[in-house]
Amino acid sequence: MSVLGKVVLISGAAKGMGAIHARAFAAAGAKLVLGDVLDQQNEAIAAELGSDRAIAVHLDVSRTEDWVAAVRAATDRFGSLDVLVNNAGILRFSSIEECTDEEWGQVVGINLAGTFKGIRAAIPAMKAAGGGSIINISSTAGLKAFAGVPAYIASKFGVRGLTKAAAIELAPFNIRVNSVHPGNVDTDMIAGLYQKLSHVPMERLGRPEEISNLVLFLAGSESSFSTGSEFVADGGETCGLPKLF
Repeated sequence: MSVLGKVVLISGAAKGMGAIHARAFAAAGAKLVLGDVLDQQNEAIAAELGSDRAIAVHLDVSRTEDWVAAVRAATDRFGSLDVLVNNAGILRFSSIEECTDEEWGQVVGINLAGTFKGIRAAIPAMKAAGGGSIINISSTAGLKAFAGVPAYIASKFGVRGLTKAAAIELAPFNIRVNSVHPGNVDTDMIAGLYQKLSHVPMERLGRPEEISNLVLFLAGSESSFSTGSEFVADGGETCGLPKLF
């Protein structure tokens, strides 16, 4: 993938999919700004990748000032910002009736508002660079509903819509914006959630690297005519039910 030398900012980079994305970009020759609230783990990932290639910054995606500082760190250290991966997200379980204002605000504030604030903060640097690619991590929960996670569903559908709005606004500046919709991926977020995967035609979890490959594609010139689009990697889950009985 053509990300050699590109400067990439990843939110939620300290663990899970974010850390896998970081390693994949580093292996492809990118320069990285790793953002997370888990400072110690985040710094360990940056050290693993090498101080010449990666830096760690404290990034609470719900805070505008943290986003401004993260973008500034990218331009100060590496001279530009070419790619933003809005990866940070949380999942909380409750029915609509039981979902509190606090839970709703936390989930939407991180998953949706955090993505919005990241896009907004990245625009000036990407304009200055002559363009860029923004990759918003949504979910199959941004394409279909599940019971018991109302705030998560709303936030991921919101990310899908925000992606399209941003793609239209930013196309004149050569800034592409796309959403990625993973299905069930083998990370801590869904550990123990499913006893079996009969709702997935491929009947398996996705591997984190399979999502990273898609993110790398969207970051590079291979996807240069793609913007405002939804890229799904879910083992066929959103096709429909594979078994009626």
